[in-house]
Amino acid sequence: MKNEIKSIFKLGFPWQTQDPFLFCVYHLDHYPKGNGELGPDDSLKGRNLGNDFQIKDGYRMYHGTTVPGFPAHPHRGFETITVVNKGFCDHSDSLGAAGRFGEGDVQWMTAGSGVQHSEMFPLLHTDKENTLELFQIWLNLPAKSKFVDPHFKMLWHEEIPVINLKNARIKVIAGEFNSEKAPDPAPDSWAIDKDNDVAIWNITIDENGTITLPKAEINSHRTIYFYDGNTIELLGESVKPNHGVDIDPSKEVEIKAIGANAHILVLQGKPIGEPVAKYGPFVMNSDEELQNAMNEFKTTQFGGWPWRHPDHTHDATRGRFAKYPDGTLIEK
Repeated sequence: MKNEIKSIFKLGFPWQTQDPFLFCVYHLDHYPKGNGELGPDDSLKGRNLGNDFQIKDGYRMYHGTTVPGFPAHPHRGFETITVVNKGFCDHSDSLGAAGRFGEGDVQWMTAGSGVQHSEMFPLLHTDKENTLELFQIWLNLPAKSKFVDPHFKMLWHEEIPVINLKNARIKVIAGEFNSEKAPDPAPDSWAIDKDNDVAIWNITIDENGTITLPKAEINSHRTIYFYDGNTIELLGESVKPNHGVDIDPSKEVEIKAIGANAHILVLQGKPIGEPVAKYGPFVMNSDEELQNAMNEFKTTQFGGWPWRHPDHTHDATRGRFAKYPDGTLIEK
């Protein structure tokens, strides 16, 4: 059994990933009540505002100074998949797209040739705490797709299938699980081709319950991230939370939750298998392309920033919505 486990590793910040994934980070912040202006009703003294990544009083402000989050920053050459299980995210970008999503929604954004966006975490509740639980996953693009047009897509939680088994629930964000298919990803994604075997599953296993992950393609990579619970057992190993497990995807694997419900994220896909040159938010295939990307951003700002503030947020009374670059507005 043990040769089916390639490695077990401690989860850091961000999490370790395998090709075709570049990056995965898990945010869990227990924000206090909101102050009516989308920030925390709390003193921010003692924080390194603008670069606050140390948990203090249960939360971080990240690069935000009044509202937590990530003000305007560029991306090129890959995709971001943002899964918000709890709380909300306010999106704004250089294409003029905007949105508020959360409570189970997923945003799939192809940076392609280049885009700026901001991701702020509005504290909408002024009468109770605001918990944020979020994954952001970076999926690489092959060389042929590095310069595709940027694309912004919402996968609303009402459209994402959740499989309810006797002892487990599987949210199928990408790919399929036992013939249950996720909504289509962005059109130029590595994940759009079924042959690339990309899957993203967020799974909850009840205490003492089990789930069997189906076989994947023999050449794919599959990583199980155990981020909350007591213990899971798989392939003869006991694994504690805050650990990842790289496994052989070509065989079925049974996972059992011991001592408490177990929450896991699974990332799977065929590797792109191309050179990766990356620096911060730029991911290309060579150092020369990387330098060109940084120079182009300095010159063009990838179209500029159409919003008044780099940490743009939406009105506190606004519900979930998406405004697309062509002006199409979806209200939820």
